[in-house]
Amino acid sequence: MEAEQALDADELLNLADRIEQLPPGDAEWVRTLFQECLRARMHEAELLAGTGASEAAEGHGNELEAQLAQVALDAAEWLKTLWTVGYMGAGSFPSQPRSAFPLIELEDVLKSALFARIREGKRPLPFPPPTRNGSPWHDLIENREGTYDVQAEIVRDENGTVVGAIIEGCPDWHVIEELAKDREYMVQHRGQGPRFRLMVDAFLSTLQREPPRWERRIRRQERGGFCSYTLEWQHDDGRHQSIPLRAATWERAESEANHWIANSHPKMYGQVSFERCE
Repeated sequence: MEAEQALDADELLNLADRIEQLPPGDAEWVRTLFQECLRARMHEAELLAGTGASEAAEGHGNELEAQLAQVALDAAEWLKTLWTVGYMGAGSFPSQPRSAFPLIELEDVLKSALFARIREGKRPLPFPPPTRNGSPWHDLIENREGTYDVQAEIVRDENGTVVGAIIEGCPDWHVIEELAKDREYMVQHRGQGPRFRLMVDAFLSTLQREPPRWERRIRRQERGGFCSYTLEWQHDDGRHQSIPLRAATWERAESEANHWIANSHPKMYGQVSFERCE
C-alpha cells in the first residue's frame, strides 16, 4: 500500500476554514490541535531545509511523523474514554460519561493523568479509578502487593450506621464489611475492582490489598512455531468460555486477561489470579 501524501497548503487552509464552521465549544479545542500540527509541520520543514534531502533528515522526518501519528492515536483514545467512561480531567472531581462532546482546554491536556497514562502506552481502565488528593490513583489498583499509609475516616448516618468511607479525600469508597468494630473494615471503590482491608487510626490509617478471591487459567499453545495464549473462563452458571489473548509473552497475556476482566466483569477486576498452563 502506498504511503499517504502529506496535506498541501491549500488543503490545510481548507481545514482551517472548516474549523470555523464548527460549534464554538468544539472549534476551540480542534483549533488548538490544528495549530499544534502546523507548528510541527513548520518545525519539520526547518529540519529538512537545514539538512537537505540527506538520509538523516528523511529518517528524522519519518520519526517525527510516527510520533505525531502516535499522539493523534493517543488523543483519540483519551477522548473516547472521556466520552464513554467519564474520568478525571484537570479538575478535582470525576466526570460522568459524556452526553455532549467535551470542551477540551489546553490545561486539560497538560494536567490530565489519564492522557499521560495513555502516552506511556498503558490502557485506561473502563471505570474511573480512586483518587488521591484529587488525582487518579492508578497505582493502588494495579499494585497487587501494596500497603499504603492513608488519611481515612468512616462515614456514619444519624443512627450510627456505617454508610461509606473517605480515603485520601475520595468519598466514593463502599464499606463491604465491618471486621472489627470502629477499627477494621473491608472496603471497595464504587463496588468495583479489588477489595482492601482498611485499619482506621486517629492519626494515620492503613490500606492493604486483599488476596485474589478467584483463580483462572491462561493456557499457552504452540503450533508451527507460533505461540498463542487463551484465557479459560468459567461463568457462574457453569459455562466455560475461551478468550483469545493478543500476547507474545506470559506478562502481556496476564495484562490482556486483566483488561478483558475489567471490561466484562468489573466487579472481579483485581481479584483474579492466573494459573499458567502449557
